[in-house]
Amino acid sequence: MMSQPPDPTSYPPVADAYARPLKSLRLSVTDRCNLRCNYCMPEEEYGWLPRDTILSFEEITALTGLFTELGVDKVRLTGGEPLLRRDLHSLIRMLRRNPLIQELALTTNGLLLPEQAPALKEAGLDRITVSLDTLRPDRFKALTRRDGHEKVLEGIEATRSAGFTGLKLDTVAIRGFNDDELIDLIEYGKRVSAEVRFIEYMDVGGATGWSMAKVLSRDAMLEAVGRWYGGVEPLHEQSSAPAQRYRLADGTTIGIIASTTAPFCATCDRSRLTADGLWYLCLYGKEGIDLREPLRRGVSPLEMKSLIKIGWQRRRDRGAEERKALERLGLREEQLIEIRQLRLDPHLEMHARGG
Repeated sequence: MMSQPPDPTSYPPVADAYARPLKSLRLSVTDRCNLRCNYCMPEEEYGWLPRDTILSFEEITALTGLFTELGVDKVRLTGGEPLLRRDLHSLIRMLRRNPLIQELALTTNGLLLPEQAPALKEAGLDRITVSLDTLRPDRFKALTRRDGHEKVLEGIEATRSAGFTGLKLDTVAIRGFNDDELIDLIEYGKRVSAEVRFIEYMDVGGATGWSMAKVLSRDAMLEAVGRWYGGVEPLHEQSSAPAQRYRLADGTTIGIIASTTAPFCATCDRSRLTADGLWYLCLYGKEGIDLREPLRRGVSPLEMKSLIKIGWQRRRDRGAEERKALERLGLREEQLIEIRQLRLDPHLEMHARGG
């Protein structure tokens, strides 16, 4: 008699100290990137993770299996730039065999999508999010210190040709840089059947050029968008997704991730596993839990699950809310990590832990 696949409801999610469930896992598959975006990698060179510490596809799959048995049902592949990881479609195929994963997604800068989109779809990837901060090639080069804007647009078209639906475009909205492109980006999203999500500029890692003066707030975005489209209506959805979604007067839906001015720590169900196996319970966290060492030492799956379960149950992180509190004291900008410290510990930077 053939065995039945496990019922996802048979693994109720573990809850942390504030009753937040363990539901979403961000898997960083590499710390390398082919861009140098000012808000993520402000320097040209960093201390890279040693190659022998990077998790194999088999190790990533094994760890993900443990997380899904503790309640995780959404998995997102991140980086660095995840498409730089050789044969990523093979990892997707391995993860896709896990019936407890309800959604398998990927966030990319899009540069390598023209070549890889068909293989990603064939391997079983559900959904893609592409970072697109500007529609202007000159601004793209100024922001990323690289050419390739046209390649990103080709990558977006490639996802459509490969058969992907539910495409999302993520835009970090920066006052004085791309705040005059909100409408253009929404209109572009409509043309390529994608939902645009605007992200407030966040003070994470070594974004040393960050200041509150550069943050385009959710309220400012809604005011500008509503003025153009004749109104914006919030959608009241039961979701732990980071974006609050809105419907414009013409029926278009957009999202805004307002973690800088309106933190949503109370509903955060996300954690992050770095490419070398450090598990971070909060995007703002300074220390992670090492899962690679016990995994390679041969610790049993039961003991590994206990390590993860206890780690999450002890979780009290509310990083974005704590930064917001510092802002009221005038101390927020003092929390940015200096470049010399980042070079000593690459895990402190966004490119190592994923977004």
